[in-house]
Amino acid sequence: MVQAYRFALDPNAGQEQALRSHCGAARAAYNWAVSWVTASWSQRKAEASYGIAEDELTPWRSWSLPLMRKEFNRVKATDPRFAGWWRENSKEAYNTGLSNAAAAFDNYAKSKQGKRRGARVGVPRIKTKRKTRPACRFTTGTIRIELDNRHVSLPRLGRIRTHESTIKLSGRIQTGRARILSATVRYERGRWFVSFQVETAREMSRVSHPDTAVGIDLGVKHLAVLADSSGRTRYEPNPEHLDGALKLLRFHSRRVSRRQGPDRRTGRKPSRRWEKANRERNKVYHRVANLRAGSVANSSTRGAATSAPRSLPTAGARPRRPARTAAR
Repeated sequence: MVQAYRFALDPNAGQEQALRSHCGAARAAYNWAVSWVTASWSQRKAEASYGIAEDELTPWRSWSLPLMRKEFNRVKATDPRFAGWWRENSKEAYNTGLSNAAAAFDNYAKSKQGKRRGARVGVPRIKTKRKTRPACRFTTGTIRIELDNRHVSLPRLGRIRTHESTIKLSGRIQTGRARILSATVRYERGRWFVSFQVETAREMSRVSHPDTAVGIDLGVKHLAVLADSSGRTRYEPNPEHLDGALKLLRFHSRRVSRRQGPDRRTGRKPSRRWEKANRERNKVYHRVANLRAGSVANSSTRGAATSAPRSLPTAGARPRRPARTAAR
């Protein structure tokens, strides 16, 4: 089976700059691919407005990954957007952006043809630096867990110290029970993380009630209500992590509001005191998010063998202003 292992990183200043450079390269490659494909669409539309025949229009550009990778390798040394710095990053960084662009166009085409379930997918758009979450995926090169269980090695980035021990994965690798397929670095909640996609063999654990099915109804007053086929009903209490942190959030929010923050309209930069206060406030939000994720993981572990989760309210019946416990 394929399983993911995620660890928090503690990179130094130089390594963090290299991580951001790789993630920025992935975003730049994605934007190039989107512009390269959609440019032919715009050109064909303009030529059609001039009355040019269909067979004489500019040919469509395919968004297949091998074709985009070949074209990108041809122009990266001369394109002014990449010529000065493309050698600083691993080829995996650019391949991440190109593969994400190919997947985005595939999803758009399948959604337009009615072959994709879910909400309708629009045309891929340019990713901005301010709104994009930095991420980069490595599939080839030196990807390993060091024997000291406190460092990982990634292509072009070298050894990076982890914030936590990697013994739960390194033990499986050393005994031959796991093999790393890829690694993805991501920046979220104020910290860098690395996720390893691993092929591993795991024994199926025996559940206490294998013939019992349980339905899970997610709520607000209770985190979940579980009703099994034997007629028993169990209530999972809502831990209300946000309510417990509101007093501290009010304190940090007042500190942030009293400092000179950024202004996009005038181009004003935030002061260092504002940045420090904002980091302290974000730590509280990040802790609440981590506690919530842990509560959901722990409650799901206590579930039965077969479950049928149901979340209310649905998208059509969602209130305009839902409760704070459900909205956040």
